[in-house]
Formats: sequence, structure tokens, C-alpha cells
Amino acid sequence: MAAAAKHKEALVHTAMRLFRQQGYAATGLQQILTESGAPKGSLYHYFPGGKEQLAEAAVRLASELIGQMLSKHAARCSTVAEFVAAYCATMAGWMEESGFRSGCPVATTLLETTPHSPQLTQAGNDAFDHWAAIIAGVFADGGASAAEARTKANNLVASMEGALLLARVRQNSQPITDVAASCR
Repeated sequence: MAAAAKHKEALVHTAMRLFRQQGYAATGLQQILTESGAPKGSLYHYFPGGKEQLAEAAVRLASELIGQMLSKHAARCSTVAEFVAAYCATMAGWMEESGFRSGCPVATTLLETTPHSPQLTQAGNDAFDHWAAIIAGVFADGGASAAEARTKANNLVASMEGALLLARVRQNSQPITDVAASCR
């Protein structure tokens, strides 16, 4: 990978991590530059729109990574309950790994920027729609109608987002475990 492309990737990954831990407003561009090891010129070369454009890239990366995890579980699990349990176990594991310092990189960023930033609002909508589409496929494969599958998928995404917040505040993964139990 060319050094410049490596810098772009490092900037986006670092921004995603810092936004999910500290929030958008508390994360400065200098901190992102320092922790990513990227030169300042790379930031403005790849993200001429500055922090907002970098945050959009971070939200889209988070969407992709969570989508990959969901797709992996959807392909591997044979029932809705098994899928939900795997999803919740992964999310609980991630929260525990971070010492409950990290939330959802999408929600954490969007809570501070939506609706003021149309680009970030759209990236967030795209992320939640992407995840819900994968989850809806699992519910549909489990026998739900298309409309019911979509509703259940949106409810699961909303439940997980709330559970991540509660887990972070309470410093334990029980709220995420409760989501899995409620879908049995």
C-alpha cells in the first residue's frame, strides 16, 4: 500500500476509534493526526472538507465493519435466535474489550452532528439501513414477512444502540445480554 493511502486509512481508523470513545466534539484534528501518525498535508489532501468529511468517512467505515460482522453471523447461524445471540455476544465482547470506554462509532458521532450535518446524517442513515437490511434477511429467512422482517430488524438495531449506551454507563454488558434474551 502506498504511504499516502496508508495515511488515509490510518486517519479514518483513528478518527473512528476516537469518535466512538470521546465523541465528535471532544476529538480534535491534531489528536487524530498525532495518533494516526499521518502528516497534516494528508488530512487536507484526502479530506478537504476537514473534520466533517473525515467523520463521514469514519461513519462509513464503521458501517462497513459492522455490516461485515453481521453478514458473517447471518451466513453462519441457522436460526434467528442463534444470530441474535452471536450479534449480542460480539457487541458485548467489544464493549468489554474497551473497558466500556467505546460506544457505537456511528451513534456516538451522529448524536453530536445530526441534523446539522447533512453529509453525516446521510452516512448515518446509510449505516443503519445497511445493518437493518442484513438483519431483515435473517428474520425473513426465519419466516417473517418482508415488512415484519424490516420492522424487527429496525427494532433490533434500536435495541442494540440503547443497550450499548446502557452498557457503557453501567460498565457491564448485561443490557446487551438482555437484548439477546428478549429475542428468544
